[in-house]
Amino acid sequence: MAESIRTVPSGFDFVEQRTPKISARDWRIHGGLFILTVITTTLAGIIWGAPPDLPTPEPALSTPLDYLPYLPLVYYHSLVEVLRYAFSHPWLLGEGVTFSACLLAILFSHEMGHYLACRYYRVNATLPFFIPAPPLFLAGTFGAFIKIKSAIPTRRSLFDIGLAGPIAGFIVAVPIAVIGVLTVGPPVDASGNLMYFNDPLLLRLIGKLAGVSLDPNATANPYYLAAWIGLLVTSLNLMPVGQLDGGHGTFAVFGARAHKVIGRVVFVSVAVLAVLGYWLHGSPSGFLYTVLLAVMMKVPHPQPSLMEPLGTKRIVIAIVTLIVFALCFLPFPITIS
Repeated sequence: MAESIRTVPSGFDFVEQRTPKISARDWRIHGGLFILTVITTTLAGIIWGAPPDLPTPEPALSTPLDYLPYLPLVYYHSLVEVLRYAFSHPWLLGEGVTFSACLLAILFSHEMGHYLACRYYRVNATLPFFIPAPPLFLAGTFGAFIKIKSAIPTRRSLFDIGLAGPIAGFIVAVPIAVIGVLTVGPPVDASGNLMYFNDPLLLRLIGKLAGVSLDPNATANPYYLAAWIGLLVTSLNLMPVGQLDGGHGTFAVFGARAHKVIGRVVFVSVAVLAVLGYWLHGSPSGFLYTVLLAVMMKVPHPQPSLMEPLGTKRIVIAIVTLIVFALCFLPFPITIS
């Protein structure tokens, strides 16, 4: 049975949509979230660079009720000790700022790629929402997103809006990755380490071309960490599922039916990788991917009004984007010993 595609009759002209102006309230909300994310990512960068053996006061546990505030108190005391150490060692503050600037440059470029493409096609979209996270939670951010508030009119605009973000973020991530690889520190004694970051293909290629050995026990730097996280976010967004960026691209290239089938195949593949990742690398991170993709599969993808041919140029861009995904994707990002 042929796939049903809603098209626009020949000669039909889209009514030009006016994108609403950004209000002062919008600037306050989006700007406030961005500033909070700058703070939390800076603190996260400081924590990554701080010595792992800083003394942390242990709360007294004399009664059962003392266990309720135990984790918040440990978190608070750990953060205070790291900040105290950072202000007495200014170089560590610089590492935190560098990590935040590099990571947010990748995320900002990604979201602005989407936003500017929306503006170009007069699709109503919000400014980027940056989501701060507790500083001890890896990167200090849960990422960023824009919310599209009007219909995407054509197949080409869906393709461009969907893929403009990850391509823009990847372009910014590459020079940061190069600096990170070239300035990676020498291997250290990691007998007490419990977690190792596995390198995506891009970092491995840069290391090979530069003659740099990326030892798992090498001393990481803020550029490397920001690039590693930025590439991971890019690969996750390029998963061809639901309304992720890769899902938009898949829908635009192959249509609704193939988008649904490909999404299910990818979901099953990621679920299998999650089990293998836990078994072989002791890492439960793959299960988070599986849950995210399961949620994204439940969100229906809107059908553009006009499904015109993409053209050769966009097909080439689709192939390039697939290569970008391969350079960024890690089936097992973390190994826990």
